[in-house]
Amino acid sequence: MAFPSAPSALWSVSLLTVLFAAAVHSNIVFDDDPLQPVTSDETVSVGGTVTLTCRVAESDNSSLQWSNTAQQTLYFGEKRALRDNRIQLHRSTPTELSITIADVQLSDEGEYTCSIFTMPVRTARATVTVLGVPGKPQISGFENAVQEGGKVTLTCTSTGSKPPATLKWYRGDQELQGRLDVVEPVQDNPTYTVSSELTLEVSRNDDNALITCVVDHASLAPGDKRSEQALRVLYSPNVEIHPESDLPREGEKFYLQCLGNGNPEPTSYLWEKKDGELPPLAKADGAFLRFEMLNKSDNGVYLCQANNGIGVSKGEYTLLVQDAADNIADPTAMLTSSGVDHAVIGGVVAVIVFILLCLLIVLGRYLIRHKGTYLTHEAKGSDDAPDADTAIINAEGGHSGAEDKKEYFI
Repeated sequence: MAFPSAPSALWSVSLLTVLFAAAVHSNIVFDDDPLQPVTSDETVSVGGTVTLTCRVAESDNSSLQWSNTAQQTLYFGEKRALRDNRIQLHRSTPTELSITIADVQLSDEGEYTCSIFTMPVRTARATVTVLGVPGKPQISGFENAVQEGGKVTLTCTSTGSKPPATLKWYRGDQELQGRLDVVEPVQDNPTYTVSSELTLEVSRNDDNALITCVVDHASLAPGDKRSEQALRVLYSPNVEIHPESDLPREGEKFYLQCLGNGNPEPTSYLWEKKDGELPPLAKADGAFLRFEMLNKSDNGVYLCQANNGIGVSKGEYTLLVQDAADNIADPTAMLTSSGVDHAVIGGVVAVIVFILLCLLIVLGRYLIRHKGTYLTHEAKGSDDAPDADTAIINAEGGHSGAEDKKEYFI
């Protein structure tokens, strides 16, 4: 066998290399070519696993090969070529070569090549897109409580997204409209930092409300990453006066309580009586106005003024003292007792009616069954008498007559 000279061999290898390189970097597509490899583009998030699959319709026993973005061979058939434990063989058959890349990093993004070493060499490319997973959003701008009617501006920031994430604001389930997102590229990194601002004019209803910032990105499930900020709103009191009892009675102890319902809670209370001074036996004790002994002269409208440093508000209550001599029961108790009495009386009447009906039915049935079946002895004697006098005599002594008739016939 003749061997080619050294220059000829080198020339052949160089020619193959040139042909391979030309085939790799060309986008030649062989229509209806059963040996043409077929691949697909893949998208994966940082830290995930991607599977690259290369297939041919038929096999001529040529080996399939996967190469990375730097044209380094990863697998040649079943043989590992690059020592990277993240890259593993998934499936190898005469018509398929599949590999997996675990713990994907941003640097793994790019174009991967599948080749089959036929003449000419056939190739296919698969683009791997790596998504940068955005970090949990951070909300800033709220440090101290805001007074009712004031404004608060919140800023939400998320880093590490690729492509840039979208930020959304919510109050409960209601979406709020913030400013357009500001997108800034990270230096020496293919990821982005995204921020959004939200300005709110707060009311007392916003106290303890949760404002939520949610990151929307292809690498995340909806609502997967979010942060919440509870608002604290300062507002003036909303005063209500609650009595100890709804039926204050003359001669009894009694008190009124002033409820401020503000944020913060009221720190001072002022009690007054409309159109007059407080009664001598009424003592103001902070949120309470205490009566040692109620009197009809205590009747009137009482005012409570509460101050919490944010504002001052008033509430009022009209006191009507009941006469101690009036045996006025609790209306609720009276209604309850009346209801019970009516129920008992109704039950007794129903039982009596039922018994009378039963007696009438029994008596009627008895009379119908025995009607016309007999006559009394006295009636029989009167029927046999020839005249009225004899009928009376027979009625009075009917039995003896009967006995005489019996002796006569015998």
